Amino acid sequence: MAHFVFTGTDRADGLDTRMSVRPAHLEWLAANAAAIRIAGPFLSDDGKPIGSLLIIEAASQAEVEALVATDPYAHAGLFSAISIRPWRWVVGAPAA
Repeated sequence: MAHFVFTGTDRADGLDTRMSVRPAHLEWLAANAAAIRIAGPFLSDDGKPIGSLLIIEAASQAEVEALVATDPYAHAGLFSAISIRPWRWVVGAPAA
């Protein structure tokens, strides 16, 4: 298994979408907690969510792509841009 970092940047007009879909997104996070090791929003200077960061444990990038495609935020078209990159956990690694 490897770790991957997903980042999603919200559309400029995405706050209402994010807030309306958030309950389903939180359910999705809970249902996929075995793979999603860390999750949280990026915040604007005034504290409003403007994007997402997920650290996902998976066998491949394709597996991550398939997982994040099922996120209610993705279904709602919230993100204007996404990135998935391999990542190595160095400091503060969880117990195996």
